Amino acid sequence: MHRLIPLTLSATLLVAAPAGAAKHRFTIRGAGFGHGVGMSQYGAYGYALHGSSYDRILAHYYRGTKLGTADPNATVRVLLQSTDAARFSGAARAGGTILNPGKTYRATRYGSSQVALYGPSGKRLGVYSAPLQVAPASGAVLSLAGLGSYRGTLELRPDVFGGVNVVNALPLEQYVAGVVARESPSSWPLEALKAQAVAARTYAITTSKGGAGFDQYADTRSQVYGGVAAETASSNEAVAATRGQVVTYDGAPVVTYFFSTSGGRTENVENSFVGSDPKPWLKSVKDPYDGTSPRHRWAPIRMSMAQAAGDLSGLVKGRFKGIRVTRRGVSPRIVSAKVVGTSGTTVVSGATLRARFGLGDTWAYFTSISTKHKKPPSSGGAVAAGPRARSIISGTVYPERVGAEVQIQIRSAHGWHTVASAVLARGGRYTAAVARSGVYRAIFSGDAGPSVRVP
Repeated sequence: MHRLIPLTLSATLLVAAPAGAAKHRFTIRGAGFGHGVGMSQYGAYGYALHGSSYDRILAHYYRGTKLGTADPNATVRVLLQSTDAARFSGAARAGGTILNPGKTYRATRYGSSQVALYGPSGKRLGVYSAPLQVAPASGAVLSLAGLGSYRGTLELRPDVFGGVNVVNALPLEQYVAGVVARESPSSWPLEALKAQAVAARTYAITTSKGGAGFDQYADTRSQVYGGVAAETASSNEAVAATRGQVVTYDGAPVVTYFFSTSGGRTENVENSFVGSDPKPWLKSVKDPYDGTSPRHRWAPIRMSMAQAAGDLSGLVKGRFKGIRVTRRGVSPRIVSAKVVGTSGTTVVSGATLRARFGLGDTWAYFTSISTKHKKPPSSGGAVAAGPRARSIISGTVYPERVGAEVQIQIRSAHGWHTVASAVLARGGRYTAAVARSGVYRAIFSGDAGPSVRVP
């Protein structure tokens, strides 16, 4: 049986030996999904499965907080649509005009501050100062073409970019009922849904996007809102059981960020949202039950260095070498890093890297590995390769960790097998000799470099 022969060579001999071109691989590993601040939804689900009540779940993620109350009838305004023409049905009146709930009407922008309303036949029914209030019959709902049905009223006003904005104005509790099951699966335990209801309610009254006539978006720019179609029996039960309840700190409602998956620990708000001041209730906490999430840990993302450089277009100076993380938060989420090239470095945030690579979270690790092979040095040199050495496997690992171990593996019919190890030198260089032909690769911290064939 052939064995791999460890080798230490002088720089002179390595340069003198003929070499093949090096191959490179860039690997990203990570965990979590979302911004990492506040309540982890999968973590809350795990806590509920382990018997925690919703108030204890909320107290865990929002440190030092208590439950308080807010006006359940406070009005929330949600931007549903920006369109050239809004089409709706179920309306009993618009402005001072009586409508037929069974008919579909159309509204468009008229000048800079008015809205024109058209009947089923296409005839214009009138021009109204914005916002045009559209209301259903008592106890009924409004339907917006292409989107769904909504409680409350619709408010129509010209969009500053053209067209018309459609805003749903409705009581807080009805809004929360349209959020809970869109943010957490309705099949989850009731205590998890209650925690989601309180967090969603609190977020609604403590945040505003400051839009023209609206406070919230209907998507992840705020929290996901689906109107009547989003309501389920279990989520409505959670909303009703927590009616008016909000998260407070020092007696006042506070912003309750939440997200999908923590990876095992949440993060301080100032480390995730650029420019945010520290908030005592938004501190990093351990999240022991988040492992139920399918995104608790990602599968490794592997690509060529050229692909990685393409994703980082405009940030790489010279030839791309790798990414060096310079600061992490309380969790391993990246606060800042450097994109390293042969001609210099570019400082970036974790959020930038997440966006460029399309990652689920800023909890990420980056490894660049190169591999090549060459003939061993001829005998008589300062350091001999050994009589049975067939080739030299060498390369670099970035970011380098001098003294760390790199495993050298050979491929067989039964998979990859470690045959020896090498130690990283300055510059992340590793070198080893192999005794037989075959396909080889280097492994560092579980990440595999590109394979090379030794003839």
